[in-house]
Amino acid sequence: MHTVAVIVQDGFAPFEFGVACEAFGLDRTDDGIPNFDFRVVTPDPGAVSSKMGFSINVEHDLSFAYEADLVVVSPTPSQYWARSASDERVLDVIRAAVARDAWVLSVCSGSFVVAASGVLDGRKATTHWMYADRMARMYPLVDVDPDVLYVQDGRIITSAGTAAGLDACLHLLRQELGAEMTNRIARRMVVPPQRDGNQAQFIDKPLPEVASLSLAPVTDWMLQNLRLDLTVDQLAAKAHMSPRTFARRFKADFGATPAAWLARQRIIHAQRLLEKTDLGLDRIAYESGFGSAAVLRQNFARVLDTTPTAYRARFCCTREAMDAAGMERSSMLEPVA
Repeated sequence: MHTVAVIVQDGFAPFEFGVACEAFGLDRTDDGIPNFDFRVVTPDPGAVSSKMGFSINVEHDLSFAYEADLVVVSPTPSQYWARSASDERVLDVIRAAVARDAWVLSVCSGSFVVAASGVLDGRKATTHWMYADRMARMYPLVDVDPDVLYVQDGRIITSAGTAAGLDACLHLLRQELGAEMTNRIARRMVVPPQRDGNQAQFIDKPLPEVASLSLAPVTDWMLQNLRLDLTVDQLAAKAHMSPRTFARRFKADFGATPAAWLARQRIIHAQRLLEKTDLGLDRIAYESGFGSAAVLRQNFARVLDTTPTAYRARFCCTREAMDAAGMERSSMLEPVA
């Protein structure tokens, strides 16, 4: 992925627009991260008003978006959500992107515009939980999931509101740049490097009411002991809670079960070991808690739709690791049958 076009229209949401600019538009070459050819585009160049009452000047029309590797669709006001009210020029850009197998990513209500183009018919998608029922009614051919942060179906990613858009951007960057570079980007943003798409949109208590009740010491211990066979009973004992209370509190605080959260952290750790070391697959499986190379391969196929060897070939940072992969650094991820 080299070129990124962000489409804005009158009434755009500044925060969600800023998420795309932050994720794909900043120069991070000083941290070893490649630049994207990033441009903001609009159907009619000139002043584009935000829903907060200020305007930005957009110089580029949609022509660049017809060649971009990634087309980002910003949120638009509700009066433009219906297919009949959408700008046909924008819909054509989205259709063309899908036809040439480019990435399409929508943030929050931008998913309505993507749906209006017809490319989500028969696919899974999401949007902000407040608008999910409306999207399902307006576009009955779209399988709308109201409970997740983001959904990837093929090369189309739709995300829920506000911060979930940043999660979706990092999810895409992880596929294009690998876990290590994406972690650097997240670190500079001062945000968690990974929230899984299946995590619930609405977490009952985003912040513990009392600092002493925080589960952070337990999750820190989990990350330091990924190779161990960790059970809810063990973790509950660490938290000085009953297993039932711990599981309920964990789901409320993190939007995922302890097992699901732990499985995702093990995948991330294995990704980083594949990128930064020349360890064999059996050792990586042990260090990340999968036990065997076979189980590691199964989890990579299920979660990442690739193999550990192919992942290393694309994202590894050492010559030894590339030799271990038996492929060139520029090889594409191999699909899993």
